[in-house]
Amino acid sequence: MHVFTEIQDLLSQHQAFVCYAKPNATAWNLLVQQNDNCIAFSGQNGFVFVPFHEGTKVVIPFEGSAFFQGDFEEIDPETVSLFPTDHVQQSSFENLVAKGISAIAQGNLDKVVVSRNHTIPGHFSVIASFKNIIKTYPTAFRYLFVHPKIGIWMGATPEQLVQIHTNEFETVALAGTKLFSDAVDWTPKEITEQKIVTDYIVSNISSRVKNLAVSEPQTIQAGNLAHLKSVITGQLTTDFSVLDLITTLHPTPAICGLPKAAATEFILTNEQYHRSYYAGFLGEYNFQDTTDLFVNLRCMQWEEQAVTIYVGCGITADSDPQLEYIETVNKSMTMRNVLVKS
Repeated sequence: MHVFTEIQDLLSQHQAFVCYAKPNATAWNLLVQQNDNCIAFSGQNGFVFVPFHEGTKVVIPFEGSAFFQGDFEEIDPETVSLFPTDHVQQSSFENLVAKGISAIAQGNLDKVVVSRNHTIPGHFSVIASFKNIIKTYPTAFRYLFVHPKIGIWMGATPEQLVQIHTNEFETVALAGTKLFSDAVDWTPKEITEQKIVTDYIVSNISSRVKNLAVSEPQTIQAGNLAHLKSVITGQLTTDFSVLDLITTLHPTPAICGLPKAAATEFILTNEQYHRSYYAGFLGEYNFQDTTDLFVNLRCMQWEEQAVTIYVGCGITADSDPQLEYIETVNKSMTMRNVLVKS
């Protein structure tokens, strides 16, 4: 099967499907729903697509759907379309960051992750842009999710939410962002931001799991960006299920903040747009005794005559509004650098 030809046929037929490739994998996975029902996720085995806060938790179930796997044929990079950086949102976003810093200074928050979206008008090729994602970001979880009642989403996320095999789990604490180089110099702000994420995860699961272990922070590359990451592993118990762990982890401090409830309220009150599936999670739920989920970062939403890119950054007491805006511009390039006009 030539998977991109198959995807083009599925798009023309307005079928619900997801095509995805796991980090460092050259194999593709294609799951095709046999109807256009919008199936709400409630624990079914399948590919899940869950929003940040409010909205439909969607699943394309493995049972009753067609599932194919194969290796990508040689992919030649498609010529990308270049767009000037849009600074229209700069002032409003910097004001949002300043509000976050003020809330932290007042003791209401320890950290908050704020975001914005950026819409680029025009007609773009889904297939060509997806090819570029597959080719450009081999270490990311790359996906194309299409549902006639949800829309078209595409991305290349560097962040695992959790992987669970039988009762063994692994999750990550990912935070801090810089342009990648051979010698990334992390500031106290970024080190603190990453530690907050690690400490939150550990404090919320340590008494409920067994054999918990946490690695030292390491620098990882994600496209043209670098992040700090710690790996957290352990074993689930009979009193703490897969869904319990997922509910505890999502939304993580890396895409929400701390305390979770206060950070969520700040986001919903102040961002002034709906994140939808950005900063939600997606991936395989209970496929061959394994759950493999990723945070929906570095993503974009396809519309009739535009593409909307979603980006955010973590705010702590040491944040600088102008630098945080620049960080979102750098993050937006992950998706901007793959877009191909049709």
